[in-house]
Amino acid sequence: MEAFESFVAVALEDEGFVVSEAVKFPVKQPTAKSAYVEVQTHGFEVDLVAARGDRLVLATVKSAFGSRGVVAEHVTGATANLRARKLYALLNNDTVRDAVVLGASERFGYRPEQIEIRLYVGRFAAPTTGVHEVKIRQWCATQNVGAGPIRVFGVSDVVAKVVRAAQKKQYRNNPVLVTMKALEAAGLLKLALPDPIDDNQGLLTAD
Repeated sequence: MEAFESFVAVALEDEGFVVSEAVKFPVKQPTAKSAYVEVQTHGFEVDLVAARGDRLVLATVKSAFGSRGVVAEHVTGATANLRARKLYALLNNDTVRDAVVLGASERFGYRPEQIEIRLYVGRFAAPTTGVHEVKIRQWCATQNVGAGPIRVFGVSDVVAKVVRAAQKKQYRNNPVLVTMKALEAAGLLKLALPDPIDDNQGLLTAD
């Protein structure tokens, strides 16, 4: 599990989910051959799969720390960069996301309307202006797949839930939580939240 994915996993566990590492789902897509119809099956990987009694979450996780950040056009698919577009195929490719939701429904026994797609971002492009974050959140709010709109979580959302999990007295041998507690013990971090966490965050109402 990638480092930022470990943070996201703790945040999901704080919501009552049991979290699995990356899972691949087979998706059939037509090839570019013009002479005849040919279909190939590709495995599309979902970074994290989280389950609880009422909900299954399929999460795309991009930390983008140390880089430009997550670009809106890459997420929405409005880019000529094929490789960048494919990184977010679970979000912007209707064929892929519908097949993955159906595959998850059949594999794990959830109805499609119980399956939620989420995007977790460590760093959005142009963080000072927030332009890309706004565009991404607005576009995701217009998408209707599985349980509804794609929910978007930034690093602040994730860390807030991790801090809440670390505040609990019960010890867990989890590298993320132990790191938080070690930093607190060294006086370098205060595990306190100024405001209550909204567990319905990640949703944006589209105009």
